[in-house]
Amino acid sequence: MKEQVKKYLDFHKNKGGSGKIFNFKFVEYRKGFLKLKGTFPDKTLNPAGTVQGGQMNSMLDDVTSLLLIYEAGGAIYPNSTNLHSIHHRPLFEGEAIATAEIIKKGKKIVTMKGELYNLDGKLVATLIHTALIMEFKND
Repeated sequence: MKEQVKKYLDFHKNKGGSGKIFNFKFVEYRKGFLKLKGTFPDKTLNPAGTVQGGQMNSMLDDVTSLLLIYEAGGAIYPNSTNLHSIHHRPLFEGEAIATAEIIKKGKKIVTMKGELYNLDGKLVATLIHTALIMEFKND
């Protein structure tokens, strides 16, 4: 399982903009759920020295998207229509745990939940991600 997911993480790292930043590592997968470890480097920090909220949103956007893409074997991707985030506490430079869960998937629209945790296991941010399901042709 780890190697199958790693193929998509490598594609994201090589082809995606934010994939070059977060350096995702596989932690766990089960149907409808994905857990990754990611890194927030110093360039993701705000002037207060904590991770900028938009960077947290970006990581959660990525992990929810990767779950959908993986489960479709790379044949679809999410075209985001809404990202709604709630930030619960500050996060600092370094590693964090990001989870994704599919809440509801129809023929054309998917709703997913992403959660970001610090390494103490405390919830840092929650993201609800709604997207149109688009076909993807990787030539």
